[in-house]
Amino acid sequence: MSGRVHDVDALRGFALLGIFAVNITFMASAYPGNLVDDPAFASPLDGAVRFVVAALFSMKFYLLFSFLFGYSFVLQMDAAERAGSAFVPRMLRRAVGLFALGAGHIVLLYGGDVLTTYAVVCLVLLAMHRVRDRTALRTAGVIYAVVIASLVGSALFLDRSAFMPGHDEALATAAGQTQAMLGSPAEIIGHHVGGLDLLVLQAVSLQGPTALAMFLLGMVAARRRLFSDIGDRALLLRRTQRIGFPVGLAGGAVYAALGADASTWATAVSVLTAPFLTAAYVATLVRLMHTPGAGWVRTALAPVGRVALTNYLAQSVVGMILFTGVGLGFAGRASPPMLLLLAVAVFAGQSVMSAWWLKRHRYGPAEYVLRWFTTWRRPGR
Repeated sequence: MSGRVHDVDALRGFALLGIFAVNITFMASAYPGNLVDDPAFASPLDGAVRFVVAALFSMKFYLLFSFLFGYSFVLQMDAAERAGSAFVPRMLRRAVGLFALGAGHIVLLYGGDVLTTYAVVCLVLLAMHRVRDRTALRTAGVIYAVVIASLVGSALFLDRSAFMPGHDEALATAAGQTQAMLGSPAEIIGHHVGGLDLLVLQAVSLQGPTALAMFLLGMVAARRRLFSDIGDRALLLRRTQRIGFPVGLAGGAVYAALGADASTWATAVSVLTAPFLTAAYVATLVRLMHTPGAGWVRTALAPVGRVALTNYLAQSVVGMILFTGVGLGFAGRASPPMLLLLAVAVFAGQSVMSAWWLKRHRYGPAEYVLRWFTTWRRPGR
């Protein structure tokens, strides 16, 4: 396996860590999903951790994961060509398989799924996979401009109070939904299914369009072999850090200070600035992995990224075991600092388990099933 693929795998593993740091807060209680803070955790430390997660993690790692999906899309094209297989039918099967896994994920494990969104948006990417780089980049720019313009327009002209519950009502709803998470399997499934309308709305208005923009950027990056020769990219990486960190950190701080997703203005700021911080993270990690003596970083992260689909689903399994009535029932009982520590600890365990698994198997369990469906033949182990 080439160093380029190791770098991409490591970046994907890093993205999973950031995504889980955000998702675990939604798995642990219904308060974040209702855009309010749990009053049981109102200490300065709790507020500081919420601020850090919002400023440094929210929306940043989803963009990275989406960018890497687009990058891997080109790798899938290369794999189909090497196998002498028609790419479009193969990718269509992959999208269907991904959607099926995502639908099961939503119903059984966690309502905040991205797999179904990726599967649908992948169809758009598939329709555009032969466009020129310039067209892909312009399309990504237009998509982002439209999303930001729509958010600004909503902030200026829409009264959120007309269709959003008040603070007290949101707190009451969150308390009731958190209690429902401790119920029977049927009640938990009902809680997941009950959030489908919001999931679809977010996918159509924000997550889907931004994912497509990142897919397109990732596709162009893969065509240009962005991670194939880091030595030639050193200047680009340093410039990315110098620009990305100031803009991205300032934007993240404003997003968190304005109330994160509870404010349309905050969301608009994040959509505008999050790509800068995401790019700076990528540049920093890539430079670090190619620093003498720091190869252990790639060694730790790459196995997680090689079986990213399995690990993404496994994080939801862990969340169900920890927080719902099916498992230990800790919903509503874990503070923000504890959740962040849990996310890091679970990810560390996944790093160890992924490395152990890949010494014995070529694919992760979920990757094995998806590849079987994609290629329409049983993969070799």
